[in-house]
Amino acid sequence: MFQTVGVVGLGLIGGSMAKAIHKYTDCTLLGCNRNSATLSRALDEGVIDGVLTEERLAECDLVIIALYPEATVEYVTRRRDLFRRGGIVMDCGGVKGVVCTPLESVVKDAGFWFVGGHPMAGIERSGYAFSFPDLFQKASLILTPYPGTPQSCLDDIWEFARKLGFGRLQPSTPEEHDHIIAYTSQLAHVVSCAYVGSPSAPSFEGFSAGSFKDMTRVAKLNEDMWTELFLENREALVREIDTLVEELAAFACTIRRGDRERLRDMLRHAREIKEAIDKDC
Repeated sequence: MFQTVGVVGLGLIGGSMAKAIHKYTDCTLLGCNRNSATLSRALDEGVIDGVLTEERLAECDLVIIALYPEATVEYVTRRRDLFRRGGIVMDCGGVKGVVCTPLESVVKDAGFWFVGGHPMAGIERSGYAFSFPDLFQKASLILTPYPGTPQSCLDDIWEFARKLGFGRLQPSTPEEHDHIIAYTSQLAHVVSCAYVGSPSAPSFEGFSAGSFKDMTRVAKLNEDMWTELFLENREALVREIDTLVEELAAFACTIRRGDRERLRDMLRHAREIKEAIDKDC
């Protein structure tokens, strides 16, 4: 299937991809990273077998790009003619429209297949130092292929992803992905950051339990990456924020009025939605 794989960017996601590939496959693995110390560490640890230079891109059956969205577009555009003919290039970015749309014309007739990808996995840390091979266990892998992408190409990606621990393949379009991810991922990070912005936050010690940890966990984020992700998906994200503000205002109004029955109905409705969601997970 894939004999030689390249990983571009060895941060949390790219580093974890590399470590999972090293652990669970027999592929020859090449990697590159703008930080030479990180690249040297990956080589010294034996995670990668060699450096992914531009000259060696043609050796790769699969190239996984784990860069910020703008950097991904630049990387693929500048190296359009260097990828292996018949090979697959997949990105791992958290937004898809700003990657897939400009690259569609770039990769057309280029001789390789580009597939938008988004591994639904992560932790509240960033960088190669925190990457680990089992990050993707039972995670979803969202793919947003262009129309006309061969099914065999997607099958190969999924078979490979299963070896790395992924538990679900979720096909989508860039538009659908960005709409839903604004709610399921980006909004959660906005809420967590706003939550810890309360003047009450420094006084939590001794007064917190699991709910506080759950609400604040993803506020420990990479502000550079999330700034780019938020702004590149701003329309969908702002819609979700506005909806949340309306919901919070309804709760505030109900509590302020002391409307016990209305409050109870709102809480019951939320519980029932959550229970229905859990059944589908």
